Amino acid sequence: MKAIFIAYNQAYNQEIVELLEDCGQRGYTVWEEIGGRGSETGEPHLGNHAWPTQNHALLSVVEDGLAGKVMQRLRETDRNNPKLGLRAYVLPVEDAL
Repeated sequence: MKAIFIAYNQAYNQEIVELLEDCGQRGYTVWEEIGGRGSETGEPHLGNHAWPTQNHALLSVVEDGLAGKVMQRLRETDRNNPKLGLRAYVLPVEDAL
């Protein structure tokens, strides 16, 4: 199994959830109203008066074979929506219940 961690502009939450559902992935955990700043481009999303936008983060544990499909869809979404601020990482899951 693989864990996919996704961070993105909060305005795109529905699109990210629908992307997972379209790939056949139902389960996820989401953290709302988190701050951050990209390492290369983009503006800070800190939820304050100077930088009012915030991010969400989502973690979904998927079967190994599905991870590539989800990441490909995320790459396409990122290319088509540069303001999304999307970052995604695949991590190994050693144990789960």
